[in-house]
Amino acid sequence: MSVAAFTVLAMSESDSNARVASSGTIGATSGSGPLERDPTEWVSGDDPITEAQRSYLDTLAKQAGEEHPAEMTKAEASQHIERLKGQLGR
Repeated sequence: MSVAAFTVLAMSESDSNARVASSGTIGATSGSGPLERDPTEWVSGDDPITEAQRSYLDTLAKQAGEEHPAEMTKAEASQHIERLKGQLGR
């Protein structure tokens, strides 16, 4: 079985929006760095904060002695997370 065929077979129904590159791989190719994009430019940046973001932000905010509103967007949460990671040396 080829890698591309295995990749497609391994995808679950919840991954139906995932795209397989023509090379049969997903993700960065060798030599390319991480994609950095301002969270305010995200297509889904105005969506509500995810549970994973909420949990991580809660942990970081407690460690930094900060409080944040429970309701925020994905983009706002990402900005707080990145700032707190830098502040806490992570």
